[in-house]
Amino acid sequence: MPFPLLPTWTASAVTAISADFLKKQGIRLLMLDFDNTIVPYTTNIPTGEVQAWLEEMKVSGITVCVVSNSKKRRVPDFCEKQGLNCITHAKKPFSGGIRQCLTRFGIPATQAVLVGDQIYTDTLGGGCAGVRTILVNAIDNHNIWLKLRHIAELPFIFIAKNRRIPHDEP
Repeated sequence: MPFPLLPTWTASAVTAISADFLKKQGIRLLMLDFDNTIVPYTTNIPTGEVQAWLEEMKVSGITVCVVSNSKKRRVPDFCEKQGLNCITHAKKPFSGGIRQCLTRFGIPATQAVLVGDQIYTDTLGGGCAGVRTILVNAIDNHNIWLKLRHIAELPFIFIAKNRRIPHDEP
């Protein structure tokens, strides 16, 4: 098993990940973290670019599911409005929520990817569950705790710098 603190790939944002790239990798299930991956912690309204990307993913034939540690109602409300499946209280980096998602859709871990902005929750959780991972840049590290977390992740981000998905600008 690869070192689970290193993402399989990196991307500047979720919108840099194309359905064609995922299909070429044999991905049938796209699991998305919510906060700071799709929208900032401070809102549940996606940008126009993220909205268009979500629509592209939904029509691509790839199953999309938000897998979030959040216990707040804003995640299921967002997913309902966007027509997305979701699992909350996922408890990443533990693999229970990720495995629940795999079981719900009957898709093996080898055909799934987890996209998120945090190494110690998303990348580690996905790696421990046997799914490939894509680390995206956080949308907004708006408080000291998020900034400190990012500093602690920098060694792993540096090591993974050459894992950028094709056609993404550095």
